[in-house]
Amino acid sequence: MEEHSANETLLFKKEGTAAIVDVSKKMPLFISSVKWSLRVFMWVIFITWAAFIFMFPSDFVRDLVQKWILATNGTLFGITGSVFMLFSAPILLLAFLAFAYLCISGDEHRRGKKSTTRYPGFRLKTFPLVVEGPFGVVSAAESIGIVIFITYVIWAICKETSNNLNLLASLDLPSEKWGAWMLKHTGRRLGLIGLFCLTFLFLPVARGSILLRLIDIPFEQATRYHVWLGHLTMFLFSLHGIFYVIGWAIDRHLIHKLLEWKNVGVANLAGAISLLAGLCMWITSLPGVRRLNFELFFYTHQLYVVFVVFLVLHVGDFIFSFAAGAIFLYMLDRFLRFFQSRKTVDVLSARCFPCGTLELVLSKPANLHYNALSWIFLQVRDLSWLQWHPFSVSSSPLDGKNHLAILIKVLGDWTAKLEGRIRMDDEKESEKEPLLQSSSRLTVSVEGPYGHESSHHLTYENLILIAGGIGISPFFAVLSDVLHRINEGTPCLPKNIVIIWAVKTSNELPLLQTVDMESICPNFSDSLNLEILAYVTRESEPSLEEGIKIIEPVSSSTFPAYKHRRGISVLVGTGNIIWSGTYVVASTIGFIVTVAMLDIFYINPYNVSYWWYKGLLFLACMVVSVLIFGGLVICLWHIWERKTGFNEVGDTLENGNSQQTEHKQLNKKSVQEQYPTTIRYGQRPDFRDVFESMSDRWGSVDIGVMVCGPPALQTSVAKECRTQNLKRRGNDAVFHFNSHSFDL
Repeated sequence: MEEHSANETLLFKKEGTAAIVDVSKKMPLFISSVKWSLRVFMWVIFITWAAFIFMFPSDFVRDLVQKWILATNGTLFGITGSVFMLFSAPILLLAFLAFAYLCISGDEHRRGKKSTTRYPGFRLKTFPLVVEGPFGVVSAAESIGIVIFITYVIWAICKETSNNLNLLASLDLPSEKWGAWMLKHTGRRLGLIGLFCLTFLFLPVARGSILLRLIDIPFEQATRYHVWLGHLTMFLFSLHGIFYVIGWAIDRHLIHKLLEWKNVGVANLAGAISLLAGLCMWITSLPGVRRLNFELFFYTHQLYVVFVVFLVLHVGDFIFSFAAGAIFLYMLDRFLRFFQSRKTVDVLSARCFPCGTLELVLSKPANLHYNALSWIFLQVRDLSWLQWHPFSVSSSPLDGKNHLAILIKVLGDWTAKLEGRIRMDDEKESEKEPLLQSSSRLTVSVEGPYGHESSHHLTYENLILIAGGIGISPFFAVLSDVLHRINEGTPCLPKNIVIIWAVKTSNELPLLQTVDMESICPNFSDSLNLEILAYVTRESEPSLEEGIKIIEPVSSSTFPAYKHRRGISVLVGTGNIIWSGTYVVASTIGFIVTVAMLDIFYINPYNVSYWWYKGLLFLACMVVSVLIFGGLVICLWHIWERKTGFNEVGDTLENGNSQQTEHKQLNKKSVQEQYPTTIRYGQRPDFRDVFESMSDRWGSVDIGVMVCGPPALQTSVAKECRTQNLKRRGNDAVFHFNSHSFDL
């Protein structure tokens, strides 16, 4: 309760806090004005920048760019600085403004926006417009984005083709050379269009990016956009290379041109290497190849380093500046993630359940903030130094300030090895030999937590949580979070929750007991209407023990408490916005200073003119600024983390392993005794009946539908949400589709 006291004074007037409340009332007008101004300014910058890119093929914008370059060509940064200011600087400026906005918003942004209207309504972001097709389930907002990108590509290709035809008409070329000339110039235009798409390609995969935190898009959703943009970008770059190859073949200069490396102009050989690396990533990322051999996809995707380096060598510094801003933000995120993942994290306890599910409880510092519906990436170095696997967090941030839990389904070789390791540790622990017990200390590496910046599940008063198999894991966190908030009297919007859980066999049902509702909130039924519908698809009838089955772990290991517990680093994820923003600002300023020093003391005095060399130096400046300036902030951040972490050790040690033990205890009641649960055998959920029943019961309200499970489940739920919304009448509910499934 103490950690929420600061927020409560802003929301509830209690005795002894009148002075604090009165002070807070004087601030909203000024703060809201600043926030409104920042929002408007960011929208103006983004729309202007996007429109500038969209209209770049037009003669009007081209003339403006030429005038701008001529006007600024004599400055310190030259043409590179001119292009960077137009196409990359807006992205960095948006990151700066996002830093300021998130700092001003504080906990308000983290809590999320509640609906202030009395009547339900559709939202573009949660209305599933397309539910089947190559893009999967696509919301109305995402459909608008897809249409805009497709329109841009078609418009740009048509306009560039028209420009080429006009230019060809003004040249005195023999007719037999028209085809080759047209192919090569079309290829050049396609390469430029692909470069603009590359700008957007790197933004979604910057997992802890301030921009993603600003718009509250979790990484598992942003990854979809990276996949879509990756296909589009590589399609354009492939056409770019193919058109040039065909044109050179017609001119009978294919081998010579492919091996050409100009000092002034593009370096063709570098471009061929970059394209080859991109094609390897693209081919192995196709759904069939990725599902057949995920490790091949993962390892070949590290060729993005080769792709970017040789792209810079291919086009030089000023052309690379078209996409440099987004790539720089990705470099910042990747360097920060590298630092976080180097830290070793203690596993407080580990359990193996009969249904083939593992639970790991990880140590974390109290100042590491996350929300329910968060994800982490996990690496166990004892099993593999290269493999990272994403898992949703199954614990609420209110379960305990010093630990975080995840559930893992044993499905592949890596998870099977992890299960074997836990069982081996349990055997050693049971022998009660001190040497063996200390050697069994299980440690992991963690990236994250990632997820919604705000408490997304708290924006709905009515929730339908739909899970398939282990997809129930994040909804344990949601349920626990809601119960804690009800018990502690903190703001909590959800009043009605229906959980629909489809499992193959009934031995998975006792996992519900990992959330002890009665101990969290003894009288939760007074404030929360909870109903659980469980569907056992591969069993036609209950077993004889049904109704009294109690979960018992096959193997359970509690690792010893150490004086200095090693927790998850706070460097990444939805962590401290002050440090995150300072890191971005310091690195960007460092990049500008580094480029300026290079121009003043080397490039301008020595008249360095080689395109590929200047591009390499430009990329080196980006790397150096991240390593030195960003690294300095990371070091200070790490010192601050250790200092605040040590202050928390005393509290943790005083309680011993109380939190850990409490988290490990199991409720000895059966599922049906503890929860209002209906179990149905041999059938799958009928979402039409469920949705219509909830609409009749709750009336004209907004209902948040959250799904975590396989694509077929998401498609079925999204289709029913769309159907119910389209046939809605005045007194019916509006269903808002939200997916919480990660498919890399």
